[in-house]
Amino acid sequence: MSGDGTAPAPQIGWDDFAAVDIRVGRIIRAEPFPEAKKPAIKLWLDFGPEIGERKSSAQITRHYRPEELIGKQVLAVVNFPPRQIGPVRSEVLVLGLPDEDNQVVLIGPDKPVPLGGRMF
Repeated sequence: MSGDGTAPAPQIGWDDFAAVDIRVGRIIRAEPFPEAKKPAIKLWLDFGPEIGERKSSAQITRHYRPEELIGKQVLAVVNFPPRQIGPVRSEVLVLGLPDEDNQVVLIGPDKPVPLGGRMF
């Protein structure tokens, strides 16, 4: 059982995993998102020259303030279709893990890596 109380997902093949494009980006801009149904932060991320800048939002207000996110490298799924979240068009899914209170903690490399690098 995983830490959030849910059972493990069914097994998948390598091709299923390879279809999910997870890349590293750097948060270059972050703003409060008061229009969101749940407290969230609007994010602008730089994924390097191949992918460029993408927008997202994340329910991460418990552990992060917008100003402290600038420059942070995070992992995100970059090949989901865009999704409209209120007035924000979310273009990537920023990844995180739940803490003991089920609040999001962002996932990123523990050392600087080139922007746009694909997780394997």
